[in-house]
Amino acid sequence: MYIGYGYDVHRFKKGRKLVLGGVRIQSPKGLDGHSDADVLLHALMDALLGAAGLNDIGHFFPNTDIKYKNISSLLLLEYVYKKLKKKNYKINNIDITVIAESPKIYPFSDDMKTNISKVLNLPKQRIGIKATTNEKMGFLGRGEGIAAMAAVSISGK
Repeated sequence: MYIGYGYDVHRFKKGRKLVLGGVRIQSPKGLDGHSDADVLLHALMDALLGAAGLNDIGHFFPNTDIKYKNISSLLLLEYVYKKLKKKNYKINNIDITVIAESPKIYPFSDDMKTNISKVLNLPKQRIGIKATTNEKMGFLGRGEGIAAMAAVSISGK
């Protein structure tokens, strides 16, 4: 069994769509980034890649490559999943925490789990998505962005 940990953070930017876990969330501002800036999926991908001993998402999806401009992170997650399958790894479970003062994540968590479940061929009950605030401290607490942390367990090899 192997464990992986991922972290990502993006600042808010007006004029961008807010996407978390592949779910479009109505918000006056979205997250700034080269792709869709889905911090939840970015943290998850880094955790999966790390558990498999592979490079991080910046290596596989550089922000200098135009083909990843505004791409859905669900497509990137599918690529990561195929990399793990090719190396005969099986995903056991996923635990993700989103850190944001707003919006509230809970109303969207089931749809997020559904999206991840479909891409990774993993039962929804093996996917945990939680949210917390930063108690109004620091840049996250001031509502300047959103962060996500992910822990995964994989087996194989």
